[in-house]
Amino acid sequence: MGAAEDKVNWQQLRQRMVAAQLLPRGIEDARVLQVMSAVPRHHFVPPKLQADAYEDMPLPIGSGQTISQPYIVARMTELLQLAAADSVLEIGAGSGYQAAVLARLARRVFAVECIPALAQAATERLRALGVENVEMTLGDGGAGLPRHAPFAAILVSAAAPRVPPPLLQQLAEGGRLVAPVGPRQHQRLQRWVKRGRQCRREKLTPVRFVPLTGIWGMGN
Repeated sequence: MGAAEDKVNWQQLRQRMVAAQLLPRGIEDARVLQVMSAVPRHHFVPPKLQADAYEDMPLPIGSGQTISQPYIVARMTELLQLAAADSVLEIGAGSGYQAAVLARLARRVFAVECIPALAQAATERLRALGVENVEMTLGDGGAGLPRHAPFAAILVSAAAPRVPPPLLQQLAEGGRLVAPVGPRQHQRLQRWVKRGRQCRREKLTPVRFVPLTGIWGMGN
């Protein structure tokens, strides 16, 4: 760390973020709140934006992509209802921040990113922070990772007109999937829970995410 970074009390900023942004909006899972207080979000944004890392807003991370606002990260994570033994698939790894959050709550995280520069940077960032239970894959997230399926939980960090069928197929029995679904301007978080051959859907918080690419993305 440089001298300028040493002068910032990042832990205090994270605690303030939790108190001002997450608790008032109904984030209740104690494990999620603890992780959000611990993961250094400022390491996952460009250096010039670190001062805004714990503010209530998404931030650009390059290549036309963003890191979601802290509340959305916490909300989607809480909806997954993770257990320590779970294997999790994340679609749209971006900066790696969401994967770092999931990694503290689950046994293994398989993250997929379609932009090579982001995938490489996220891999290096996670390694530098000592996160060892995330495996990064470069590819079309809508196809999932069938070689590692089934997954107890799947989190999709990019919006699609509908949930890609391969992802629902890769859910384990009792598995949970959380994704933003809808057209570019009018999306909602959806949570799907798999019971037998059926997946039950809940429509939740209005959101706006960058579009999913690939065959299941926007415009396809």
